[in-house]
Amino acid sequence: MDLLSDVLRSIRLSGAVLFRGEFSAPWAVAAPPARTVAALLHPDAAHLVLFHVVAEGSAWAKTAQGDHTDIAAGDIVVLCGGDAHVLGSGAPERTAQIGEILPPRPWPEPPRLHYGGGGERTAIVCGFLHCDEIVFHPLLRTLPRLLRVRMGTSAEWVEANLRYPLEEAGAGRPGSSSLLARAAELLFVDVLRRHLADGPAEERGWLAALRDPAVATALELLHGDPAAAWSVGLLARRVGTSRTVLSERFRLHLGQPPMQYLTRWRIQLAARMLSDQEESIAAVAERVGYESERAFHRAFKRHAGVTPAAWRKGRRCGTGATGVPASGRSPLRA
Repeated sequence: MDLLSDVLRSIRLSGAVLFRGEFSAPWAVAAPPARTVAALLHPDAAHLVLFHVVAEGSAWAKTAQGDHTDIAAGDIVVLCGGDAHVLGSGAPERTAQIGEILPPRPWPEPPRLHYGGGGERTAIVCGFLHCDEIVFHPLLRTLPRLLRVRMGTSAEWVEANLRYPLEEAGAGRPGSSSLLARAAELLFVDVLRRHLADGPAEERGWLAALRDPAVATALELLHGDPAAAWSVGLLARRVGTSRTVLSERFRLHLGQPPMQYLTRWRIQLAARMLSDQEESIAAVAERVGYESERAFHRAFKRHAGVTPAAWRKGRRCGTGATGVPASGRSPLRA
C-alpha cells in the first residue's frame, strides 16, 4: 500500500505562502519559533512546519539548536519542528528580525520583501503548513528538525508550481488563496518523497523505516488492517523474520516496539474519525480494533489526555480558523 499517503490522510494538512523575499548580500533575517505565532496563524493547529524555497541565488540556514545547511536555487529547506531560525548570505554586521522588514498589514497578497546590502541577489518564497489532531503521528514527530532537499532537475517544476499561484494572488482573482495553499501542500509531499528516496543511510525515523524491508512490510500489514488482532509473533511470521529481529528493527527506527506503534496508530485514526464522522464512540472503537468501548476509552485518554467524547466535543467547538487572523495583525510583527 502507499504508506506515505495513508499517513498523510490521517491529519488535516493545509498550507499557505507567507511572503516572497528578495535579498541582497550580505544579509541575515531571523524568524521566531512557530509556537510563538501558531495561536495567531492557526488557533486550532497542533503543529506548524515552516518552509523556504530558494528561487534564485544562494544562502544559508541555521537554527538555535546548531543545525546548519547551505541552500541554493532549486533547494527547499523545511523547519519540521517549527524552530526559530536564521536565513542569510555572507557575513552581515547584524541580523534583522523578520518583523522589522515586513510591511504593515493588511496585505492584498503575500508581500514582497526587499532587504540587504546590495550585493548578490537571493530570491526566496517562504510559507508554512499546519495540521491539527496530532495525537500520535509517526511521520511528523520523527522528521529531521532542519530538512534540506535539492530538487535538481525538478527545480523548474518547483518554480512553476509556486509561480502560477503567486501570480494569481497578485492579480486578486477569486480562489487565489486556495491555489497558494494547495501549492504548499504539494510541495511538502514532494519534499517527503524525495527525502524518502535520498535520505542518509544512518537516519532514523518513520521515513527511514520505510527503507528497511522488514519494518516496511510490517508497517504495510499494520496500516492495511489496523483493527486485526495482531501480535508480535503473528506479525513476525507474516513478515518472515523472528520476533526479536522485528522488535529490534522497530526500536532502532521508530523508538518503540511494534504493538506500541500499533496502539498509537489506532488512537491517531480514532481521533480523526471522532472529528470527522458521526459514528458512535463504540463504533469507532470497533473500527480501530478495540473489543470494548471501555478499553478504547482508557487507551484514548492515556494517549490523547482526554476522553473520546471530550475530544469530539473539543474539535466541534473549535474555531476552525485558517489563514491570517481576522484581526489583520501580522503574526510575525512585534
